[in-house]
Amino acid sequence: MENGKKVYIAGGCFWGMEDLFRKQKGILDTEVGYIGGENENPTYRNHPRHAEGIEITYDSTETSFKEILDYFYRIHNPTTVDRQGNDRGSSYRSAIFYQNDEEKQIAQEVIGIVDNSNKWDGKVVTKLEPYVKFWPAEEEHQDYLQKHPNGYTCHYERFGTFLDK
Repeated sequence: MENGKKVYIAGGCFWGMEDLFRKQKGILDTEVGYIGGENENPTYRNHPRHAEGIEITYDSTETSFKEILDYFYRIHNPTTVDRQGNDRGSSYRSAIFYQNDEEKQIAQEVIGIVDNSNKWDGKVVTKLEPYVKFWPAEEEHQDYLQKHPNGYTCHYERFGTFLDK
């Protein structure tokens, strides 16, 4: 699809993020996996310094990178270092893996908007990391909360949009 673009983000356990993003306008596909770490071919049991991330494919005529980041900041706590809910460690960091300077600039802008909103008790600690490679997770982790509707998640919508409409 010529309007299809990809976004790579991490904000805690990938199951909950995938489940919420898949329902958003303009989202064509989601896949969970590992990103930003030290080893090739990471697995759930061996992914040092990789974040549990999500690859989002979206239709750029229906939504934008900025709108996706707005939702990202509404469904996870970006003010905790290496932690979401009960999950702790660098695998659960808040991160945006930008693919070019434009994405990095937009990410910085959205972080400023979120910080200035004072909706969170602290400041955003989301790491901006250059995209290198996304490794899809094992099949049992894909669409996990569809397969296990009562499975663990710490993600939910906390606020309305941060963006002026």
